[in-house]
Amino acid sequence: MMRTLLCVAAAATLLSACDRKTEVAAPERTAGPVVSTSEAPRNDAVDTTPTTGKTAQTPGANSFTEAQARGALKKAGYTGVTALTQDTQGLWQGKAKKGGKLMTVSIDYKGAISAK
Repeated sequence: MMRTLLCVAAAATLLSACDRKTEVAAPERTAGPVVSTSEAPRNDAVDTTPTTGKTAQTPGANSFTEAQARGALKKAGYTGVTALTQDTQGLWQGKAKKGGKLMTVSIDYKGAISAK
């Protein structure tokens, strides 16, 4: 009997605690300065400048998989790409042909390709 009475009291307490909240009026907003929009973006979010063959390669943790690195090489015009291996600096390296000439190629995490 005592247990039942405690359960009923606990349930009543919980139900009263879950009663509707009284709504509080939102504070009035203060008008701020008018911000004009720029005619042209001043800070591009993504650097879309091609890096293939134009910059030195950057060592670092590579975010490409071997298949993605192979695809980037093929997109840059290389054919017959052999198995690629990743060196200690994070560069994918292998052999590929371009213009009928077999060369050693490497690609960094930015997509910059070097061929020798």
